[in-house]
Amino acid sequence: MIVTDGILFDVDGTLWDSTVPAAEVWQRVAAEYPEITDEISAERLKSFYGLPLEDIAKRMFLSVPFEKALSVMERCVREQCPYLLDHKGVLLGDVGGVFRKLKEMGIKVFIVSNCRAGYIEAFLKAYGYEDLCLDHLCPGDTGVLKADNIRRIVEKWGLKAPVYVGDTDGDEVASRDAGVPFIFAAYGFGKADSFAEKLEKLEDLPGVVEKA
Repeated sequence: MIVTDGILFDVDGTLWDSTVPAAEVWQRVAAEYPEITDEISAERLKSFYGLPLEDIAKRMFLSVPFEKALSVMERCVREQCPYLLDHKGVLLGDVGGVFRKLKEMGIKVFIVSNCRAGYIEAFLKAYGYEDLCLDHLCPGDTGVLKADNIRRIVEKWGLKAPVYVGDTDGDEVASRDAGVPFIFAAYGFGKADSFAEKLEKLEDLPGVVEKA
């Protein structure tokens, strides 16, 4: 049992899978650039999720120089946010029910993800979860990556026993760098080797934590 007063969540692979509608946007945008010849699919996107967006651009658009890849990626992530409001991703479990249960337990809920500004907001608004998440941060908000944004949430809200829930080894590393325990969402996109708890499904989370 993990004692906590605040849980910080990753989004992609932990709370939802938006790769299909996101890929539709990425394909449409990339089609406007004849020099881009790379395959763009939901599966390829899924394999890159969790990485900083600059790394995704570099790996997704191999057929063009990095500067071009970065500018196209920036357009893709900007245009996908409003698209996702109407073309939602697939929830990876009873997200709203888990958030509400944690709130009943007195445990604060936050989101920290390596995305651009507007993406977390699109997720929350698409499902009406704005009132269940107290705060969120991403590199688009702060210019820094996940570990530093975890620290910022912890400091801002005065958390004494925070934990981070994510689905990749990158989440594991960010949690360790931020000095908070890591709960591995094994049902997600990636893998992890070291964690305080392992979730086979999101609904298991309230059963492995208790209020600090």
